Formats: sequence, C-alpha cells, structure tokens
Amino acid sequence: MDLQLCYIIVTILILFAVFDLVVGVTNDAVNFLNSSIGSKAAPFVTIMVIASLGILAGVTFSGGMMEVARKGIFHPQFFTMPELLTIFLAVMITDVLLLDLFNTHGLPTSTTVSIVFELLGAAVALSLIKMLAATDSTMALWDYINTAKAMAIVGGILLSIVIAFFSGAMMQFLSRLIFTFDYSTRMKRYGALWGGVAMTSIMFFILLKGSKGATFMDAATVSWIKGHSLVIMAGIFVFSTLIFQILISFFKVNIFKPIVLVGTFALAMAFAANDLVNFIGVPLAGLNSLQNALASPDPLTVTMGGLSQKVQSQTYIMLIAGAIMVVTLWVSKKARTVTETEISLGQQDEGTEKFESIWLSRKIVNMFDSIFGTVRNMAPAGVRNAVARRLSPMAETAGSVSEKPSFDLVRASVNLMVASAVVSFATSLKLPLSTTYVTFMVAMGTSFSDQAWGRESAVYRVTGVLTVVGGWFMTAFIAFVVSFIFANVLFHLNIAGFFILAAVAGSLIWANHKKHRVKEKDKKEMSIYNLHKVENFTESVSETFDHLAFLLKEMRESFDIAFDALFEEDLYRLRKERNRVKYFQKSTNIIIANIFKVLRLLSKEDKKVSYNYYQIIRRLQKFSDGHRDVVIRSSMHVSNRHKGLLPVQIEELKEIKQVFLNIIQRVETAFRSKKIIDCQEAVEQFHYLRELVDDFNENQIERIRDDSSKTRLSILFYAIGGNCVMMAKQNVKLLDIFNESFKLDQNCS
Repeated sequence: MDLQLCYIIVTILILFAVFDLVVGVTNDAVNFLNSSIGSKAAPFVTIMVIASLGILAGVTFSGGMMEVARKGIFHPQFFTMPELLTIFLAVMITDVLLLDLFNTHGLPTSTTVSIVFELLGAAVALSLIKMLAATDSTMALWDYINTAKAMAIVGGILLSIVIAFFSGAMMQFLSRLIFTFDYSTRMKRYGALWGGVAMTSIMFFILLKGSKGATFMDAATVSWIKGHSLVIMAGIFVFSTLIFQILISFFKVNIFKPIVLVGTFALAMAFAANDLVNFIGVPLAGLNSLQNALASPDPLTVTMGGLSQKVQSQTYIMLIAGAIMVVTLWVSKKARTVTETEISLGQQDEGTEKFESIWLSRKIVNMFDSIFGTVRNMAPAGVRNAVARRLSPMAETAGSVSEKPSFDLVRASVNLMVASAVVSFATSLKLPLSTTYVTFMVAMGTSFSDQAWGRESAVYRVTGVLTVVGGWFMTAFIAFVVSFIFANVLFHLNIAGFFILAAVAGSLIWANHKKHRVKEKDKKEMSIYNLHKVENFTESVSETFDHLAFLLKEMRESFDIAFDALFEEDLYRLRKERNRVKYFQKSTNIIIANIFKVLRLLSKEDKKVSYNYYQIIRRLQKFSDGHRDVVIRSSMHVSNRHKGLLPVQIEELKEIKQVFLNIIQRVETAFRSKKIIDCQEAVEQFHYLRELVDDFNENQIERIRDDSSKTRLSILFYAIGGNCVMMAKQNVKLLDIFNESFKLDQNCS
C-alpha cells in the first residue's frame, strides 16, 4: 500500500463517517424520541426541535470518548498506519451495512456493540495475519488486542441491561405509588418536589459528570465544577422545585410536560456525547494515524504508538457531525420505523401487536405469573388492596384514538430521567455504554411495572423484547465475523477488494431500501383501518363499514387473481396472494379490535345495535378464514405439482367465481355508499350460488366414479365450492347487519 492510496482511504473513511452518522442516528433516534412521542408531551415539531438542540449540545461533550476507537480495543503501537487503515475501512463498511439492515426491519440495535465488535473482528484479522507472517515473533493474539478494555466495555454493556430494566421498573413502581394513574390532583401535592429531584438527577449527570469530555471546557473549569458539585446540585434542586411550584400553583401547568421535554433534551445530549464515537471515532482515528505517520521519516512502516496519547477533538468537527445527525433525524423515514417498534412494545393499552407469541415467551410469562402470584399471596390483604388501588389504571374515556398517547407523562418522565442518568454516568467513566440497551430496557422496565404487559398482551410484548435482545447478540456476532472477513479481503486484494466490497455494500443497501419502501407502503395501506371517531356510536359504526368496504374490495381482487392463477397453474401469482393472507388477517384483527374498543367505550348505548355491531366480528372472522383457506389450498396444490383442474371443473368454478364476486361487490358498494339499492337481489344471488354449487358437486361425484378426477383434485374442488358458499353467506349477513344499523326497511335474512 503506497502513501497515495492511504490518502484515498482516509478520504473514503471520512465519507463513510457521513453515511454512518445517517444510519446510526436512524437507529438511535428511538433512544430519545420514544418517551416524548409515545406520551405526546408536545407537538411533534416541538419534540424534534428540542431533540435537535440536545444533539448539537451533546456532540461537544464527546471529545474524551474518541479515544475508544484509537486505543480502546487494540494496542496501536503494534500496527503500522496501512494496517490500521485496513482495520478502520473494514469496520466502517461493516457498520454501515449492519445498521442499515437493522433499520430496515425496525429493530433498535446497539451502535456501540456494533463498533466494538467490528473493531475487535478486524483487529483480530490483522493480528493473525501479522502473526502468520512473522515466523520468529513471540507475540500472541492477546498482545495485540486490548482484552481488558474490550471485556470491560462488553461487561459494562451487559450489566447495563440488567441495571436499566430494574432501575426503570423500581422507579416507575415508586412513582406510580405516589401519583397513581390519576396524577392530576397528586401532582399539586408532590409534583414540585418530584420535579426537583428529576431535574437534579438529569442535570447532575449531564452537566457535572459529562463535562469532563467537553471540547469547549478547560481543565480548570472542569475541576471547579467537580469541586462544587454538591452546591450546584443543591442549587438546581431548590431552583427547579421553586419554578415547578410556581408553575403548578399560579399557571396550572402540567409540570410533567416540561420534565419530559427537558429529559428529551438531556437524553439527546447524552446520546450525542456517548454515541458520536460510534459514528466518527473510527474515521477520526484513521485521520490521526495518517497525521502521525506523516510526521515520521518512514510513514508506511512506522508503528502507531502515538495514537495511545490523548488527543482533544476539534469542536467544529463535532458540530459538523451534529448538524448531519440533526438533518438525518428530521428526514429519515427508517427512524420512525425503529421508534414505532419500541413504542408499540410499551403502549399501555392492548391493540394490534407487532410480534407473535413463541414458546419461550409463553414460558417466561407463565413463570413470572407464578412468581408474582406467590408474592401476592404472601403479602397481607390490606397492603395488597392498597397497592392495587394505587396501581389500578384509569378507565378509558371517549376520544380520538389517533390522538391518544401510548403511555402517560409519569412513565415518560421516569423513562427519560433514569435512562439519561445511566447513560451520562457511563459517559463520565469513558465507557461507551449502549444508549439503545439502556433506553430500551428502561422503557421495558417501566411498562412492565405499569402493568402494560397484561394477560392480553404479555406474550406478544415478551416476544418483541426477546426479538430485540436476540438481535443485540446477533449484532455482536455479525459485526465480528463480517469485519473479520472484510479485513482479510481488503488486506489481500487491496484496491480490488475495496471495489468488490463497495459493490456488495451498495447492492445490499439498495435491496434494504426497496424492502423498507414496500413495508412503508403496506403500513400506509394498513393505516386506513385506524378508527378515528369514538365520540359518537353512529359515527363509529359508519367508519367501521367504510373499513369493511375497503377490506372487501381488497379481498375480492385477491380472490379474482387467485382463481385465475389456479386455473392457469400460475405458482408465482398464487404465492404472491398467499403472502398477502397475513395482511388480510392483520386488517381483520384491526377492525375487530376497533369494534371491541367502541363497544367498551359505549357499553350503555342501545343493546340491540351493540349486539348487531358485535355480530360483524363473527361474520368477518369466518369470511377471512375462508379466504385464507382457498388461497393456501390453491397455492399448495399447484406448488406440490398435483394434477391441474379439468377443463370442465374450470368452467364450473368460473361460474361460481362470477356469482360469488358479484355478491361481494354488491355488499362492498352498499357499505361504501351507505345505501342499499336492492337487498333482496343479494339474497337471491346467494341462493342461486348455493344451488349452483350443489349441482356442480353432483357432477363431481360422477367424475370421481369414472376416475377422471383424482382424490386431491376432488378435495380442492369441494373445498373451494364450500368456502364460496360459506363466505357468500357471511357477506349477506353483514349486509343484514348494515341494514339494521342504519335503520333501513329492507331485510336480508
């Protein structure tokens, strides 16, 4: 590797720093946006502005953290500048790919774990290469690797998972005992003192502990702050308590909102101070390597012991990085996807769950249910009842579902207070603690303590947590292995290796981009089923029928495609429709969840109307199950290469299809227009369809007797005909419910 190539590599590293800032902030935005967005503490734009200011402030506190990339994982004095540049380039390519992969799937992972294990993997690769090349060397692998520091970082991260969860759970439990879910009256009594403690905690760790890494503070200022920490803490507590008391007493301000917003600023600041090293630490280390090497008469062979010395990062570099992070925060769609994952796992109310249950989550839920049942039985009845009253969630009130927060401001403030304290304290110790691990586990701890994981949702939430935590371990494994491979490719193939890896990275990122775009499209389509009106029962019913009209249209089109694909034995189109089955099942579940929500909120309304409204659930479930059965049976039949439908069977199924789809379209049109033109005609079409299927079934019996239709073909034929009759009946019943709901005179029975 010549010197000119080293210049090119350093330039590439700087460009990768920009890419890494983008994908890194996309993944880590959830850390400081989760609580404020989930609790709707302020308008979205206000939250984003405050988070942006926190990032810009935080980047100036990360100077000391930059040492981790230079000497935290390996001993630079045993490597030359070209060798270090190979390590750093492998790390950056791996990091961009890995974080983009997790962002695409909406899973928050640790940028700290990724960078640590990428550095470890690439450094091990170069160390082994050096050991194999130097036959007379007495150096061992652990001589090259800073194992003590690496283990301390990994141990600190793993310990933070446990500490964060239990700290969040305990703090939330105590806070909920004090304020309960109906916190408005108790806020007047204890709010100012609680707010003073919260503000003191946040400001102590951010200002006093984090100041040691600030790029704009000299040693004397840091020393003065450290020496007067008790006075500063007391001042913050007294001042913030007085301010909060004034806001409560004279201005009737909900002080949890400013606490959440200040906490958002603090956690964004802690994130930038702690995690900036993950994004630009490696490129800056590469730049430092080149600068140190150029100061030597032989830059290509001199070892990089100079990187072990402390280097103060330039404030303007930090601010440029902060500006890129802020822009990404505002424009990244993937950041919203990652944020939604954490909010959905911590939402107070049950609803559509993002994850399915697995055996391990069921085992964990059963185990904890047994443990807590034992503890409850051991506690005195008086204590049990007193705690239960204070921890009992408030009854739901009518209102716009879209405007309802996922959890309240008490939990949001605890999330931010505990997470910012833990992360900032780790920053002061120069430990690159994972902000993702801390904030995620704090949020899960507070939601657990708040009983958000009730019996209706616990297994799904636990599955989600296991998925995210499992992704963290996969992050470490993938980061190590991929960076190890990339370092070998770059070392042995040089510039050709870089172009190969660049092509691979580009194709993978583009594939992830397309996958995320499809997911966003599906999510946008799914949003049409969100229920916005629950203030008035009639409006809610009307909106439900709008949702049903759209779902029937989508399923009618799916049936049309599936029938034609079956006739033509087109496996590609059948598999495509089979993949959409999950979408239709989820859409059905959302509509059903909306119905339950309205029925709970409006239980005192007309019982007959409520009963009819409930009947939609039964009919819709049967219709959805029928669709799934037809599509999956057809797909499996063609996929298994069974004999195709006979020409006469195709003609008969085409007749069934035409009548069946006409019934669906008639019901769909009625729901959309809120007007039934001819209800009786739908009933007559249903009777005609049933007679048609009966006649064709008799024909099929003859085909079975003369052995022209094999067993599997006969099973498929009967299943499709029977499902069509069943689903047509459900549509007619839905039309009847619609009739009753809007007090129309016609009857579809």
